[in-house]
Amino acid sequence: MAELIDARGLSCPQPVLLFLTAAKKTPGGSFTVLVDNEASRENVTRAARNGGFTVRSSQDGTDFRLDINK
Repeated sequence: MAELIDARGLSCPQPVLLFLTAAKKTPGGSFTVLVDNEASRENVTRAARNGGFTVRSSQDGTDFRLDINK
């Protein structure tokens, strides 16, 4: 089961830091990151891919869901 990181309402770099902290604790884990702006979506996606994760993104209204897996 993916770890849920709800970063809606937070501005960068907070969503990236939340993801990186979780990924450090569970390096081979799966994560679902929720963000509510394009900049956070792009930055979390970039950080995840740089760490060797795959990212699948979907949008629901103004919210983005990032499914991140190793």
